[in-house]
Amino acid sequence: MNILILGATGFIGSAIANRMLSDGHAVTGLGRNPGRARLKQPGMRWIGADLSRMTSAADWIEIILGQDVVINCAGALQDGLSDDLAATQANSMLALYEAAGRSSQQRIVQISARTAGAAGNLPFLATKRKADEALAASGLPHVILRPALVLGRNAYGGSALLRALASFPFCLPLVHAGSAAQAVALDDVVTAVSDAACGRLTSGTDLDLAAGETMTLGDLVLLHRQWLGLPPAPVIALHESAAKPVAWLADFAGRLGWRSPLRSTAMTVMSEGVHTRTTNGGTRATRPLSAALLSTPSGIQDLWFARLYLLKPLMIGCLSLFWLLSGVIPLFGLERASDRFLPIMPPGAAVALTLLTCFIDMLLGAAVLVRPLSRFALTGMLAVSLAYLAGACILEPSLWLDPLGPLVKVLPSLLLTLACLAILDER
Repeated sequence: MNILILGATGFIGSAIANRMLSDGHAVTGLGRNPGRARLKQPGMRWIGADLSRMTSAADWIEIILGQDVVINCAGALQDGLSDDLAATQANSMLALYEAAGRSSQQRIVQISARTAGAAGNLPFLATKRKADEALAASGLPHVILRPALVLGRNAYGGSALLRALASFPFCLPLVHAGSAAQAVALDDVVTAVSDAACGRLTSGTDLDLAAGETMTLGDLVLLHRQWLGLPPAPVIALHESAAKPVAWLADFAGRLGWRSPLRSTAMTVMSEGVHTRTTNGGTRATRPLSAALLSTPSGIQDLWFARLYLLKPLMIGCLSLFWLLSGVIPLFGLERASDRFLPIMPPGAAVALTLLTCFIDMLLGAAVLVRPLSRFALTGMLAVSLAYLAGACILEPSLWLDPLGPLVKVLPSLLLTLACLAILDER
């Protein structure tokens, strides 16, 4: 069959793409930035497109032409600089259904979520529900799958956060530690999608996917700690108010393009637990989570990832503060700061150059906080730091012996910048 996968570069989508290819299907992947995915999976046809801009049927006609199945794995947790929930999860899907209705009635497999409950009115779930209801009423052959918390060999979003929390030293501080947490192995989700795409699930099926057992969030984190090979640690249950400042910071980061699983939407969903329904389409029980984890033993790279995951925003924030302060502080003693340029230029030019370097420092410090600009900012930090070191060696090499170490301190900032660049990619 010819299969189109939306969100094929993502956590779930990439696993489904690999399965469909191994099953002998002709697979087309659609994603916003498929460059790296194209290198990893050259056997697929790739389309670079942003679903939030594909909100009319005309945007879809050529893309779905000749496709037998469309699998929608795309989605976002919350509105932000990089995401528009209404456009991505609802409007673009309604346009897709309209286009499919005009063509050869492609079978639609929708990866959704449990949209009922107290969190159901949040944009994340409300937009999914709108798309689900429109698909059910469209007359198109379709299957809707609603996995619980998806866990796999790779990690992204909530699964990455679980590993990070599990790697805390000494104790595990958790908000909503007692909330119900049903999960499902990624491989089992992929199998269900394959069954849906190949017609082994009847059209109109609306199915939850979850392991048979219901755990608490605390139990789930402890299970991941064991998987990482770390010694047992006590779970410290924190009051839900402790999550508010974290969620506020994560929401702010989301407005800057960072997709944190600690945003308020995730916190609200977790407050009522991640569990499946007991009505409508029913639940497809999958392997126990412990068995799924045992089938893919962790390696040292998993431990590194877990420990670095929550350090990453702190590292980037630290770099931002360092560069912002290095640009602001000289402004309080501008003439003194410009004295170092006097051997090679007149006073006016020295002040102008000092102002320019302050502006560059502040610009880089602010730009690194904006996700689409972060790589350019980090690269700029490396270049500017090396330029500063080279200039200082020419103008005043004695600074290397200064007791306060103004040049020596640049070296760890260079290493921190390199580390941030190394772990910047999200998927």
